[in-house]
Parts: sequence; C-alpha cells; structure tokens
Amino acid sequence: MPGTTIASVTTLTPERPALCAPSRAARELGLKRYEFDLAVELGRIRIVPDGASGGRRVARTEIARLQAQPGFPQTLRERVRVVGTKEGASLMGVSEGRFARLARLGLLVPVRFYLNRYRAVVWLYLAEELQEFVANGEHADVITGRTPETLRSQLTAGLDLRPRNWRGRHLGFLLRQADDAWARAGAIAAFLPSEEIAAIVKVPYERAKLDRLKPNLPEHGAPGSPSALLGEQIMTAQDADEIAWLSADLARQLEATRAPRPRSSPVPSQRHHAARRPRVRRVATLPVPQPPAPAAPVDIATARARSDIPVSAPLPRSGPGPGVTRARPPRGLLAWLRRRSPRSAPASDPTRGT
Repeated sequence: MPGTTIASVTTLTPERPALCAPSRAARELGLKRYEFDLAVELGRIRIVPDGASGGRRVARTEIARLQAQPGFPQTLRERVRVVGTKEGASLMGVSEGRFARLARLGLLVPVRFYLNRYRAVVWLYLAEELQEFVANGEHADVITGRTPETLRSQLTAGLDLRPRNWRGRHLGFLLRQADDAWARAGAIAAFLPSEEIAAIVKVPYERAKLDRLKPNLPEHGAPGSPSALLGEQIMTAQDADEIAWLSADLARQLEATRAPRPRSSPVPSQRHHAARRPRVRRVATLPVPQPPAPAAPVDIATARARSDIPVSAPLPRSGPGPGVTRARPPRGLLAWLRRRSPRSAPASDPTRGT
C-alpha cells in the first residue's frame, strides 16, 4: 500500500560450533558410519579430543579441507572402500584360491572381519591397497607365477597370518589414539591373554586400572555366544613370538608409568622459614675425669705405728680447755638495770676530792 513503510527484518543465524560429533561429520562428508570409522583408523580423517565430554570430535576446518579436495565425495569414499575375497580376486585379476593363499601368507593385510550366519570368518581388504599391490612390479611372480615350495609347505602346515595381521593393524590404530603410557598399556593388554597379563602385572591396583583402560574391541554376537567366543579368539594373540613381543611392550609401558616424578621445590614461605631457622652447632663432648676413690680410713694409732703414713702434730686450741665452762653474759631485765645504774669509783682514785 502507498505510504506504508516495510521495515527490513534481519535474521540472525547462530554460529556453527568449531567441533562436531562424528555422526554429524559423517553425514556432511557423505560417508556411512563404518566408512567414517575406517577413515579415522587409516588416518584419512583427523579427529581431536573433546575436553568437555572426553570423546572425539572433528574440527570444522578438517571437514572443509576434505570437501575442498577434487572429486569430493567420490574420491574419499573410494579410499575407504573395502572388498571381500571374491571382489578382491576380480580386482586383482587372479583366482579366489590364489587370492586366499596370498592373504594367508600375509601378503594382503585385512582391515575388517565379520562372522556370517554360518559362523565363518569373512575378511575384508582395502580396494586401494589391492590395486597398489598389483601395480607394484615386485609382486608379479606371486601373482602370476608358481608359488615357491617353501610357501606351499607353510600353507600345507596350516599357516594363516590374517588374524595376526589384523591384530597388528588394529593395535597400531589404538596406539596412535592413546594419550599417555597408561592408555598405550591398556591398548596392548587388550590383545594379550588374561594369564599373561597376570604374570606381568603383579600389583592388583595396576591390573584393575588396565582392565578399566582397555579399549572396546569389535563385538561379534551376544557375550558368551559361539560367535563372540570365536571373535575373541581372533582378537587374542596366539603365537608364542607375538605374545612375547606384546608382553615386552606391555612391561615397557608399565615401567614408563612407574617413572619417579621430579620433587617439587618448597614454597617461598617454607624457604624463608628454613633460612631463618638457627643452626645448632654440635660441640664435641670430652670425657669428664672422675675423682680418685677415697682411701680406706686409718686410725691414729695405726698411722703412728707405720712409718710410711705421715701424721701431723695436733693444732693448738684457741678456746678454753675441755671441762671449762665459759660464763655467759647477763641477759634480760638485770642486764638493762646494770647499764642504767652509775658505777662507784675506787677509793684510791686521786682525782676525787676530799
């Protein structure tokens, strides 16, 4: 309407947080959750610890970096694509039997595994790594040539390095995520049998702390079910050399946790009082000489009879002899009257007049 002024309304949008949860980051990157977790394990996506919740978060700058890459999001999804035995053999141009033999020999390292409905282990591999293996000219003999006799004998004896290679790969991921020596020790203990941990960790407090810090490994079925027991067997070290290697690493990490901490210096007030405190000088005490023991008493007659004992002459007495009593001066009222009465002069005094 004419003459009507429409005021412009400014809509304020809240600022986006600098960190976002993994589920939100997976949606913004166009990845499924298992693809996002695998990308984090492989180092394709960098995460940071969240001090408030103690979990892991993805920075907005990291999401922007990945979105700016050429071919996003197809290139990112291709880098985390996993394949099984059939698809992997087709990708490498070999038979499924040869692919399985290469994997059992440890030449192909799996990144995931799961149990199907028949409780058979299905191993998954990175398609990117399989392509790099084929492109490497050094592997042409094992891809197209005849398997050497030494390797065939190992396969006949039942060699299968797929579980061990998966454990080593997953342990490397857990160690990269660990923050201190206790977290690294817990990651190593997650792959050791319980009896080995009890033999290494003697202190009950340390064993309890290790159990609390053990990371959660992938679960397969309900606890106690045959599938869960099989998955636990795959995730636990079986070979003697692998157990020895993990045990040595666990002992080394525990020694790092027991390292003595530097002693803190006293506070200034304590230093001031310590400086003002008088020092007590220690004086060496000398032994006090003891007086000689007194000689036995000797009577006068014996002393005079013996010539080796000198006897001094008796000292003269200053007072009257024995038996003589000395007159005591008058005391009391009689002495006072005598001092007051005049004394008569003697008759022979020449000074008196006639």
